[in-house]
Amino acid sequence: MIYKKFKDLELSSLGFGTMRLPNKGINGDTPIDEEKTAEMVEYAIKNGVNYFDTAFGYHNGESEIVIGKILNKYPRDSYYLATKFPGYDLSNMDKVEEIFEKQLQKTGMEYFDFYLFHNVYEKNVDPYLDEKYGILEYLLKQKENGRIKHLGFSVHGSYSVMKKFLDAYGKHMEFCQIQLNYLDYKFQDAKAKIELLRECNIPIWVMEPIRGGKLAKLSETQEQKLKAIRPDESIPTWAFRFLQTFPEVTMVLSGMSNMEQMQENIKTFEESKPLNEEEMKTILEIADEMLKGNILPCTACRYCTAHCPKGLNIPELLSLYNEHTFTGGGFIAPMAISALPDDKKPSACIGCKSCEAVCPQQLKISEAMKNFSSLLN
Repeated sequence: MIYKKFKDLELSSLGFGTMRLPNKGINGDTPIDEEKTAEMVEYAIKNGVNYFDTAFGYHNGESEIVIGKILNKYPRDSYYLATKFPGYDLSNMDKVEEIFEKQLQKTGMEYFDFYLFHNVYEKNVDPYLDEKYGILEYLLKQKENGRIKHLGFSVHGSYSVMKKFLDAYGKHMEFCQIQLNYLDYKFQDAKAKIELLRECNIPIWVMEPIRGGKLAKLSETQEQKLKAIRPDESIPTWAFRFLQTFPEVTMVLSGMSNMEQMQENIKTFEESKPLNEEEMKTILEIADEMLKGNILPCTACRYCTAHCPKGLNIPELLSLYNEHTFTGGGFIAPMAISALPDDKKPSACIGCKSCEAVCPQQLKISEAMKNFSSLLN
C-alpha cells in the first residue's frame, strides 16, 4: 500500500468509501450486508487501508452505524474515520450540535479523525457561511476539544462557489474533497479547482475516481489505445494512475461494493505509476472522445446572454444540461438549478430564439432549455 504524508499522519492513498456498501435491499441501498462489509473491512485493514469515509445520510443513515460497529472491533489508533455534517439538507443548518452528538453515538466513537462540511454547492454555500447557525464556530470548538482531529469540506458546486467558501473559511480548512477523474478534469473544470487548492496549499481528497463506473469500461478502440501503452494495466487502473500523477492528491476514495473491487483496487495501490506526458495526452483525448457528440459544444462566448430577454445565464445552464444528459441524471445539476430563482431556471426560457440568432456554434438553445426542464420535472 502506498502511503501519503498528511501533517503527522501516514494515510493510505486508497480510502474505503462507504456510500456503496454491499446490501440485501431490493432497492440496492439498505439493509447493509454487515457480514460482507465486515469481511471487506478486515481485508482492507490487513492490506494497509487505514482511512474510512462515511456520512450522515449514506445508506439512509445506516452507513455510520454499520461502519462504526465494525471498526470498533479494531484498536482505535489503527484506522482513521471521516464523516460529515449534512448541510446538503438546509433543514439541518441549525442542528449542528444535535447531529454531531448523534453521529458520535451512531458510530460509537469518542472523536472523528476527519470531519467535513458536506457537499458545498450553490444553494447551501451562503447558509454554511451564515454566522447565525454557528456551524464553523461549533466545529472549531469540537476540534479544540479533541473530538475532531482535522476539519475540511467536500464540494460539488462550481469553481466560484468553492472560491467563495475558501475566501471565507479557507484558513480553517485542512483538506478538500472534490470530484476528480480524467473525464471531469475538463468537463467539471476540476483542473481549475486543483489549481485553486494548490494556491491555498490545501491537500486534495478525491471522490468519484471512476465516475460512478463510467471509466471502468471504454469503447474497444479506446481500450486498445491504452493497452498498447500499458498492456498490463486494467482500464479502471488507468483512472487511478491519472490521479497518482497529481502530487496534491493525498487521498483517493473508492466506494467499493464487493470484495473483487476491493482486491483489485488494493492491488493497484501497491505502487505509484503516474502518467507521463504522452500518456496524459492520450487519456485526456479519450475523455474528449467520450464527451464528443454527447454534449452541446458551448464555448461560453456569452453572445447569447446579451440577447436573452429573460436574462438567463445560458452558458451556465448549458453546462449543467451537459452534465445532466451525459451522466444520465444524477444530483449535481438538480442541486445547482434548485439554487436559482424561478425566473432564471431553464423553464423560464420563452423559446424566442434570440440567443440562437447570435450563437457562433449554431446551438439549438431553446430546444435544450425545453428538454432540460422536462428532465428536471
